[in-house]
Amino acid sequence: MVQVTSFLLMLTVALVAPGLSARKCVLTGYWMNDLGSNMTIGEVNEEGEFTGSYRTAVTATTNKIRVSPLQGSQHRMNQKGQPTFGFTVNWSFSDSVTVFTGQCFVDKGGMEVLKTMWLLRSHVDDIKNDWKAMRVGTNIFTRL
Repeated sequence: MVQVTSFLLMLTVALVAPGLSARKCVLTGYWMNDLGSNMTIGEVNEEGEFTGSYRTAVTATTNKIRVSPLQGSQHRMNQKGQPTFGFTVNWSFSDSVTVFTGQCFVDKGGMEVLKTMWLLRSHVDDIKNDWKAMRVGTNIFTRL
């Protein structure tokens, strides 16, 4: 009887413990990317919408960098709690806009990470210069 009880206890721990320790990735909060840019994401509402602010550490303009507004949307949480999302930053100091898309992950160490890809559109004065108006890249954000 003791062996059966021990077996059932071990089986219960093996099946239940992973679910208890699994963390969900939450977008709300303060984040920093691999280039030193900071962003704040406000509470995600029931429709998955959120707003926030972004302060870039890098720019191609000579204008003074200012905090810029962001607005976005999160897809509903999946079973693992690692949602996809997208947001737009309307730069306050230049005639450009950047859209980010990505997914919120919890790594094996329990750290939340945002893996993103972005597309930046800069203003150009003539359609002949359209070729130089787009930039694309990736960023990894970690929680502050």
